[in-house]
Amino acid sequence: MKKRIGILALAGVVALGTSVYAADKTLISTKAGAPIVLDGVAEKAWDGAKPIVVTLDQLPYTPNNGYAGMASTEVSIKSLYDDKNVYFLISYKDPTKSLARFPWVKQADGTWKKLSNKDNTGHDNTYYEDKLAMFWNISTKGFEADGCMVACHLDEPGDTAPGRKYTDSAAETIDMWHAKFVRTMPLGKFDDQYVNNNKDPKVNDGWGRMNDTAPKGGGYKDNNNADKTGPAFMNQKPDADDQYYVLPSKKVPFVDTFKEGAIMPGIEISPLLGGRADILASNRYDNGTWTLEVQRALKTDGENADTQDVQFTDKGKSYPFGIAVFDNSQINHLYHDGVMELKFQ
Repeated sequence: MKKRIGILALAGVVALGTSVYAADKTLISTKAGAPIVLDGVAEKAWDGAKPIVVTLDQLPYTPNNGYAGMASTEVSIKSLYDDKNVYFLISYKDPTKSLARFPWVKQADGTWKKLSNKDNTGHDNTYYEDKLAMFWNISTKGFEADGCMVACHLDEPGDTAPGRKYTDSAAETIDMWHAKFVRTMPLGKFDDQYVNNNKDPKVNDGWGRMNDTAPKGGGYKDNNNADKTGPAFMNQKPDADDQYYVLPSKKVPFVDTFKEGAIMPGIEISPLLGGRADILASNRYDNGTWTLEVQRALKTDGENADTQDVQFTDKGKSYPFGIAVFDNSQINHLYHDGVMELKFQ
């Protein structure tokens, strides 16, 4: 029997209309008075934008191997726009800066081990990266009431992971902006993805979660040697962050001159291509807080853009969206009930 995670649209809440509740869920995007520099720092241009704050305090499941991540956090969101782009400033508290995504660690006997600690769903919430996701409705019925949870399902036959995402029909899609703090953000991008109605994990192991149309190449892949006993590449002169990912600009073949306990990246990253590269961003961690600056064109172009991307072409419309935070977790994430909406002023 299929179960859908959702919320009750209480009559009293719906009737509030333009009440304080509705206002608290409405993000107003105002015209930018100065250029925005994507550096993860709120420059003066953001002073005139009013934030909304949403509490994320729910998790889809409790891992059986323990979950040391956050139980809740508050996300502050601001928005600006200009003639070509819409911008978002997003910040939230996180006591741990988590970038150790399946790292290689040298053992006492001289071998290398790729660390992992997967739970009963086959996913990790120990050796993983911090992430953030935004979901925007394109054509999915019920999103305006339930938000992204309208596409979240439980107890599917053969499914061991809580909250698989897919829509009800081929005509329904959701735009998924996925900030991966190890795999994409070091190169200044969200991973632009979408959700469709695929329910067959043999077609796609992420069920309805799909990558936007893009040519082959780009993105990320495991940093494994041919027999998967150690890393294939490393960085020249790595800093504290890029010890966890191989950068194109620093990439060199791996040469083992390291002592026990040394860390090598578990992933090799390269720039996203095509529709996956639509969302520019920068993030910064400071004093227990992640801050992200995000930029996307008001209208995207390219193959399948109208079914894979929300288009902010009508400034008289409201654009419903949801947001989630992953605290060093592969699929487990903090989420909120209900839906927020973006309006242009």
